[in-house]
Amino acid sequence: MKMRNKIACSAERLGLLDPQMIQSVADSNAFHIGRQYLTENRVRIVEADDAQISSAVIGNSGLYEQTIRLKDGHLISKCSCTLPEEPMCRHCIAVLLEYHRWSKPRPTQKTKAAKVADAPPHLDSSGNQKLPSKQRSAPDIKLGEIMMFVEWLEPAMAAMEQSGVLPDSPSLGPGEVSTWIHKIRNLEDRRREQEELLANLQSEIRDREAYLGRLSQQLQASIAEAKSAQATSQSLQREIVGYKETLGRVTELMDKVVRSEGEIRSVASDLLTKITHLDTLTASSQELTNSLKSASKPPPLK
Repeated sequence: MKMRNKIACSAERLGLLDPQMIQSVADSNAFHIGRQYLTENRVRIVEADDAQISSAVIGNSGLYEQTIRLKDGHLISKCSCTLPEEPMCRHCIAVLLEYHRWSKPRPTQKTKAAKVADAPPHLDSSGNQKLPSKQRSAPDIKLGEIMMFVEWLEPAMAAMEQSGVLPDSPSLGPGEVSTWIHKIRNLEDRRREQEELLANLQSEIRDREAYLGRLSQQLQASIAEAKSAQATSQSLQREIVGYKETLGRVTELMDKVVRSEGEIRSVASDLLTKITHLDTLTASSQELTNSLKSASKPPPLK
């Protein structure tokens, strides 16, 4: 995952980071898109507590995973996307917005009871302490509503076991039983969201495994080609060595030829000189012969 810059944070819990605080440090365009992702229900929180969030966001180009931590007074965010948004990307912004909404404290019956218990006592007309009405009576739950809830719960449990659709809620007025059904539906919706997220993650893992398989095949083919190229290179190197040896022998022969040519030229020059002397001697001999012939003729008779 890509590491973003650390952000100094004075919040003690991640749930205390409200939208205004997030917007004050985030890029305006990234914050706008992150809030849009939140409204489009693209955020899936896998695991979260006050110090760390593991999540996934369905972006415009695929599914991205995030890890957000609050450590040593700094907010550290990581995301598998490659967007250049700083100090945190739109996906991490959407996760923080979703976690703030998801971690908002909801009033429970215990909280209400604690508030009633902390309320100042009331006095009746005689000056005696009078308990508030919420302390004096249990929640008003009708037996008929309980029976309707039990009848609804049995097919609801069967539907949840088979990952089916929950049956329609019985016609009940506002009260504890309606709250129970509403909570069960909320839990089932969150379970479905988690199953959908898990299915998406598994599909993404399968796609990545297939992609890694293709990369592995390409890598093996590249290794085979590299080995073949290496063998060809070694063969060429051997041929080059042979060519170098042949070139060395040819160079030696050329040197010998050059030396022989010089010797031949020297011999030819000597021969030319001797031929010139021979021609001179021949001419002299010819003249001598002619002179001898002239001397050997008898003188003409008078």
